[in-house]
Amino acid sequence: MTALCPFHLAFPVDDLAAARDFYGNLLGCSEGRSSSEWIDFNFYGHQIVAHLAPDEAGAVPANAVDGHGVPVRHFGVVLPMHDWQVAADKLTAAGVEFIIKPYIRFKGEPGEQATMFFKDPSGNAVEMKAFADINNLFAR
Repeated sequence: MTALCPFHLAFPVDDLAAARDFYGNLLGCSEGRSSSEWIDFNFYGHQIVAHLAPDEAGAVPANAVDGHGVPVRHFGVVLPMHDWQVAADKLTAAGVEFIIKPYIRFKGEPGEQATMFFKDPSGNAVEMKAFADINNLFAR
């Protein structure tokens, strides 16, 4: 397996100031380049770009997974378990409304993981998850 490479993801937002506050201040993502139309963020070592596109932001259909409505279109990060818990506590304390509250999914199975889903101010779904054993990331 080759070394893990950073991914790049561009997504629509309807308010750059709200995106800057959410990703920068709440999630702690440092800001890179920006313009009046977009902002680069360092999302745990990956480059995400919030593009001002009000007509594209919003609707997120869901599929049933483990008894929850998981947003079909979402992005996120796999964190060490301790960091996931710190993030869950911070988001909870900030009053973030969860799509799926922090919990353990697939308990007792090879893919057991901690997960949580929430939306940014533009309605983009974000997932943060963690595995007690990262070697189970792709376990069947």
